[in-house]
Amino acid sequence: MSARSQHRRGGSARPVDADFVLDTLSLGRRPGTMRTVTRTFSAPARIGLDLIAIPEGAQVDLDLTLQSVSEGVLVSGEVNAPLEGECVRCLEPFEDLLTLSLTELFAYPDSTTEQTTEEDEIPRVVDDHIDLEPVIIDAVGLALPLQPLCSPDCLGLCSECGVRLAIAGSDHRHETMDPRWAGLAAKFGSGSASTEPETRAEDARLDPTAEEK
Repeated sequence: MSARSQHRRGGSARPVDADFVLDTLSLGRRPGTMRTVTRTFSAPARIGLDLIAIPEGAQVDLDLTLQSVSEGVLVSGEVNAPLEGECVRCLEPFEDLLTLSLTELFAYPDSTTEQTTEEDEIPRVVDDHIDLEPVIIDAVGLALPLQPLCSPDCLGLCSECGVRLAIAGSDHRHETMDPRWAGLAAKFGSGSASTEPETRAEDARLDPTAEEK
């Protein structure tokens, strides 16, 4: 639960400068004023997609610059966090690192931007605080692949037996038979004695002297 959510449900409670929530009071409103924020905390919940995400409790690193502009606070910088996913080819779990570039304007109350846009278009400065959580959730969802791979050259699984091709070896293969002949092979067997008369008859048809031999 973010501090912004606590504020809305708590009524008179103010947001807390922690995790995704940043205090802008010390920044002031003079355009051009800047402040850097470097922060590390644990992700309060899983952030991402079904097959790949920042896991709950993972370390999230913020390296941001807050700049006061005429219409609000411009936040820019990087968000770094580990990822856990499942490869869509080999179905194995894997880990990765996400580096997310962030640039977002938070509109001041009663500014022209605040009056002419919806909150889901441009986020707001609320009681001199900004909440990065919904912004980062959206950005992470757009940055992550819908079909994650453990590596770009993942070979996947054998379509016959399901073994991982990366560990099966280059000589891994299966004998295949044309399904039109599979029934005959199962009935007579390859090279069985029951096929010898038919073979001799065929030889005799092709070579009239075969019976004499």
